[in-house]
Amino acid sequence: METGEPSRTATAVARARAQHQVADEPRVFTDPFAVRVVGEAALGEGEFDQGLDPDFVRRRRMWIAARSRFADDAVAEAIASGCRQVMVLGAGLDTSALRNVHSDVRFFEVDHPDTQRWKRHRLAEAGIAVPATLTFVPVDFESATLAEGLAAADFDRARATVFLMLGVAAYLTHPSLTATWRYVAEQGGPTALVMDYLHPVAGAAAAALGERAQRVAAAGEPWLSSFTAGELRDELLGAGFSTVDDRSAAEVLGHYLGRTVTDSLGSGHLVRATVA
Repeated sequence: METGEPSRTATAVARARAQHQVADEPRVFTDPFAVRVVGEAALGEGEFDQGLDPDFVRRRRMWIAARSRFADDAVAEAIASGCRQVMVLGAGLDTSALRNVHSDVRFFEVDHPDTQRWKRHRLAEAGIAVPATLTFVPVDFESATLAEGLAAADFDRARATVFLMLGVAAYLTHPSLTATWRYVAEQGGPTALVMDYLHPVAGAAAAALGERAQRVAAAGEPWLSSFTAGELRDELLGAGFSTVDDRSAAEVLGHYLGRTVTDSLGSGHLVRATVA
């Protein structure tokens, strides 16, 4: 991303979540704030989708919706078990905190300072109040650690927490990811990490992925990390997690649609890692 400007890929993801609310049936993820946050004028074809196969764009949009639904389900399960802290890493225009109905559950949003300023502006323009249960934590992952960023926030390291990390891992270097995973695994109390990552693919899917990689790189936000399922499992277990549940995009979407999904959904994988 360019200094002083919001993340362009974060904008694209928010647009995809909003477009899902009006263009896809069946809908796998419902978000009453999605369209309001991006604005109706921003709906439609995004800068990274121009010239691509419309079906590929639709399938990618469904994947983005499905991973948000998966994260929502993980948060709901944790809250039902007594968790009262949710950390959204690389939040962008995520609306989880806006949809929180529990007055005793705190959300912390960590993101680049420029992106957070943009989000606050968008919320103000849309007439959406920042809830008292939400705390913004500005952090540039490539120049500061998560621990350093949270030092100034009223975040309780001794309490159970769900960490959400959607659309983030691919843009971080291996050292930044390792430091973040270790920090999360060392959280006191039962801890869960929900994150997606780039998994190597072959054939036509690789060609489509390569074209998209070139577009985000040209926007100044290149993909820096990818893993096989085995590699990521070893990384997370080595960082201190005790369980790692890894699912492909097709598996996740198929679960919510109630049918087997066999068409290619790209290289997306979702992981739910826990520490008891």
